[in-house]
Amino acid sequence: MGEPLTSGFAESRRGQPPVVQPFDQIDRLERAEALDRPAAAIRPVVQRLLRDRRVKDALHGVWLGHPLHPALVHLTLGSLLSASLIDLVGGKRRYSTGLIATGLLLTPPTAAAGWADWSAAHPDQQRVGLVHASTNALAVSCYAAALWKRARGRRGGRLLSLAGAAVASVGAALGGHLSYHLALGANHADRVSDLAPQGWQPLGALSEVPEGTPVRRTAGEVPVVVLRRGEKVNVLADRCPHLAGPLSGGEVVGTDGNARVVCPWHGSEFRLDDGHVVHGPATAPVPRFETRVVSGKLEVRITPPG
Repeated sequence: MGEPLTSGFAESRRGQPPVVQPFDQIDRLERAEALDRPAAAIRPVVQRLLRDRRVKDALHGVWLGHPLHPALVHLTLGSLLSASLIDLVGGKRRYSTGLIATGLLLTPPTAAAGWADWSAAHPDQQRVGLVHASTNALAVSCYAAALWKRARGRRGGRLLSLAGAAVASVGAALGGHLSYHLALGANHADRVSDLAPQGWQPLGALSEVPEGTPVRRTAGEVPVVVLRRGEKVNVLADRCPHLAGPLSGGEVVGTDGNARVVCPWHGSEFRLDDGHVVHGPATAPVPRFETRVVSGKLEVRITPPG
């Protein structure tokens, strides 16, 4: 038989320089442990400011069912970059000035939502997030200086506006890396409904499920968390939508219809009855499984989305 195709490919790659991609430097930021020290200093400050659970949930976007920060970024960054485009083509200065003012007014809530998400992120995400925040702070400073010059009746501010756009574009690239490459803000339980078998799946004897303690089982190849309370059994996907934490390792709080499972990683809370988000940082619900008992055996099947 001939040589495997992979060996021929490997042979053809020998002696060639490694492939360099545009975002390789951002990948290095993920491993920059020097950023852990400032992160450790900033994180408790942010967490103290978010002690009010209502404020924290609002900034995460629990009420919206979607992370709030990206939605605000579209408005804030869109206003600032639009202003720079007007300055670039020589448009009327009053239009760009109005857009800069709008972007700067939207900056505080946008930054607050971003810091809230950052405070409940993994170390590699926080490292990139710190550089992302620093870059955005520099961009906002450029735009604020441009607006200050114009408010004092001075000519100019155009170069500062364009400089702000250049720096903000770098910040946007870092933000995109956080969202798409490091999946901060993504729903980490979204594919459970696709991976879970559609028919009823056995989980073993109901008598083997402990009372009042969440345990991990497997439906097909999909991990689930099972909680038995008397004759009632709740089954959810064992994956927190926030950052895929194992819900079976969390505690159960509340009683009856208000019983909730708490993610052991970042404290998101989900109703056991339907997987609905009660408290963030998660904003998406946990996939729920229907249950039935046949001849003393517990069986489950995935509940269709919606």
